[in-house]
Amino acid sequence: MDTAGQGVAAQSPAVEGLTETEEEELRAELAKVEEEIITLRQVLAAKERHCGELKRRLGLSALGELKQNLSKSWHDVQVSNAYVKTSEKLGEWNEKVTQSDLYKKTQETLSQAGQKTSAALSTMGSAISRKLGDMRAHPFSHSFSSYSIRHSISMPVMRNSATFKSFEDRVGTIKSKVVGGRENGSDSLPSPAGSADQPLPGHAPF
Repeated sequence: MDTAGQGVAAQSPAVEGLTETEEEELRAELAKVEEEIITLRQVLAAKERHCGELKRRLGLSALGELKQNLSKSWHDVQVSNAYVKTSEKLGEWNEKVTQSDLYKKTQETLSQAGQKTSAALSTMGSAISRKLGDMRAHPFSHSFSSYSIRHSISMPVMRNSATFKSFEDRVGTIKSKVVGGRENGSDSLPSPAGSADQPLPGHAPF
């Protein structure tokens, strides 16, 4: 039996630097801690179930809880030293920029440009309004279109009248006499007096 016990001891030697007694004590403590962890996990699960039941009865949703957590996180960021220092630095830069001469000149230039643009638009609007008023007071296009319609309607009536046809016949007679005179070598029109002096063919003088 002693030989077998010595063989088992040789197969499982003690941890280096620890005696067998210290190793047994540590193993016992480890088992106790693991048992406590299991117990705590069971207690935590029970607490979480109880917490969820309380939230359900109070009407608290997961979304509301998320908003609350985000709000708290943002508040923590705002009160942090890094955020406060960054805000102060940005405020100093903004003050320096707004107080610089270049910024003031640029602002004045933009202001003057805006005033000039507004004045130009106002002037153009007034001119357009006056033009529209003049067009309403003097409707030239309407009177012109009415005259054109009346003129186009009256022209066929005038062409078909007896006076217009008689005038057209007289113009044609004069034109034929002018053309005949040029063919005979005379560029002058026959005078009414000359035609009165010569007797008409077939009629003897008195």
